[in-house]
Amino acid sequence: MIRLARAQLPEEVAGRLAGLTERLRTAPRASRTTHARRMWRANPDRKALRTALTAMAPGRQHCMYCGDNQGTDIDHHEPLSRNPLRTFDWLNHLLACSMCNSHVKRDRYPVAADGTPLLIDPTVEDPFEHLVLALSLGEYHPLTAKGRATIEVCGLNRPLLTRGRVQAQRVVVYCLREWARARSAANRARAVLTVREQPFADVCQSMLRQAVLPRADLVFSDSPGVVELLRLPELRAALLS
Repeated sequence: MIRLARAQLPEEVAGRLAGLTERLRTAPRASRTTHARRMWRANPDRKALRTALTAMAPGRQHCMYCGDNQGTDIDHHEPLSRNPLRTFDWLNHLLACSMCNSHVKRDRYPVAADGTPLLIDPTVEDPFEHLVLALSLGEYHPLTAKGRATIEVCGLNRPLLTRGRVQAQRVVVYCLREWARARSAANRARAVLTVREQPFADVCQSMLRQAVLPRADLVFSDSPGVVELLRLPELRAALLS
């Protein structure tokens, strides 16, 4: 999971969504969720929403939660069943794979005792303030209660994901070395593109952050020379842009 910038919706789409929310406000509270589900299924702007989310997604339209599978679903970060008035709230929409949306996260939305949400929204906050990735294991460890809840709700340490992150690190290391060996700008750009379009964008982002921390040499002890590459301003700019 990485920080993502929220795109701006076309004005006409945003206006129609606001109108649908106002229609929902007039529905009786007891049946509001039922109305919201019916209206969401019939909403013709879902395609426009998915297009906007796709443009925001990391790599090739990957899930904003697990970062692995293709994002095919529009997920309501705060579930429709919990807060139907946010059904058409653009700030509540994320792109998710069907595994995360329908089988892992589902309608779970933990909150603290004071009502503060405990599920990270990557378009609002930096996940790395709440989570740290153990690169050698591909596992996330919590730094905060929000990080702990997000790992559990989103199943971020599912074996398939941890293995994928370990493999992703190998690909990043290979591409970094290819970048260093490249003699042309085109070949360097190709190495960067390979990193940017593979699944698990969080791996590269975590590597870039950990490379500038104290004791980075120990973290990357199995990959000689990689710390120096990750600290190069030109390469960092290309991978972070």
